[in-house]
Amino acid sequence: MPTGEALLTAMDLMVREMILFAALWFVVGGIDDLLVDLIYAVRRLRGHRAPQPALDGPVPPGRIAIFVPAWDESAVIGAMLRTALQRFDHPDYRIYVGAYPNDPATIAAVVEVALVDARVRLVIGPRPGGTTKADCLNGLWRALLRDEAAEGFTASAVALHDAEDVVHPLELRVYARELVEHPAVQLPVLPLPHPHSRFFAGHYLDEFAESHGRSMVVRQAIGAGLPFAGVGCAIRRDVLGRLADARGGAPFDATSLTEDYELGFAIAALGAPARLVRIAEAPGGPPVAVRAYFPDTIEAAVRQKARWMTGIALAGWDRTGWGGWRQIGDNWMRMRDRRATLEIPVLALAYLSILAWGLSSGAHLLAGSRAPEQSPLMQALLWTNFALLAWRLAVRAAFVGHAYGWREGLWSVPRIFSSNAVALLAARRALGLYLRMLAGAPPRWDKTAHRFPELHPAEQG
Repeated sequence: MPTGEALLTAMDLMVREMILFAALWFVVGGIDDLLVDLIYAVRRLRGHRAPQPALDGPVPPGRIAIFVPAWDESAVIGAMLRTALQRFDHPDYRIYVGAYPNDPATIAAVVEVALVDARVRLVIGPRPGGTTKADCLNGLWRALLRDEAAEGFTASAVALHDAEDVVHPLELRVYARELVEHPAVQLPVLPLPHPHSRFFAGHYLDEFAESHGRSMVVRQAIGAGLPFAGVGCAIRRDVLGRLADARGGAPFDATSLTEDYELGFAIAALGAPARLVRIAEAPGGPPVAVRAYFPDTIEAAVRQKARWMTGIALAGWDRTGWGGWRQIGDNWMRMRDRRATLEIPVLALAYLSILAWGLSSGAHLLAGSRAPEQSPLMQALLWTNFALLAWRLAVRAAFVGHAYGWREGLWSVPRIFSSNAVALLAARRALGLYLRMLAGAPPRWDKTAHRFPELHPAEQG
């Protein structure tokens, strides 16, 4: 066989094996997603919807402590605090803001607000920043304990927020009511559409609309552990105290890159599982949810996704482990959380196989030969993948459209490419972070720059 023909045959074989491998894995992942869709659909058809409580009545008594860790957040923390103070509809709360001694700009921004409103409490940690978000949260926990001892009160709950969050006026009322029956609650998180970043900031809209509208609902339905989003969540004070006692006085794991994700599993292990709460702010209206701008450049999105991927998909294997062998639903959801360790290499292989197929087709065209026909099995796999992808995009568009309107629902389809690009680049960075962790490097707060929206006066109150 001439050398050219041998090379072309080898290329055809390589392309076929690459496509076959990627197609098989995508079918497995597609069926996994399809099962989640099925459980969600059955739940909706059976009408499993919690009754919508009235949020305008008396609020259960108790002070809610809101923890806001802030490292290098001078650009947003002042506006966030002023907006929260104007918006929160609750008679008794205090906002604890954690800052670092080597971050004078953030300290000055918090002091400016705290001087005019005693509900804001600045807590400066003993170590220079940034450490980890969990370490900063532990400093806020110790400050709350000191205040309780000095003032003779006991908080009813601790809520978590980030420095860029736009809080909902009714969220503290929801916490106060729901925590009477549940140890911890998580509200939906709905990223704000970014006016100048349709794709990179926009892909967060797609992921959170589907995650908090479908996946978290299914997790709860099958009794799986519910991870926190790190914002828009609240834990009863006694539950957090039990966790602190079990961890030597610090409820948040300072060695974790994704302390919010792990916190949900930690309190579930205490027999105090969290609950996702979707309550409309008014009949037929949008849900009580937390909103914020998410990273609007590919570099910032990659840094954030790499931290999530390192803490959940890589370190999660050994940090949070698995549930008991009888906890099938919980282990299934943990496996879905860690699918990125398998999905990203397959996704990269799929893009490479498309490139290789194009090169092979071009080589056959130049050689005047025909590319080999796909086998019936390969054709069936490819058509199955096409159908599963079309269904996945339709489901995502439906959830995004429900949360943001039909235009954003349509934009979610082409945004799959920006989502994949961020995931591929983040996986490479995450692997480096994880290897450094294995080598003993301390975790660091790999944060991104944040932006707070300019709210009209009518929106602030």
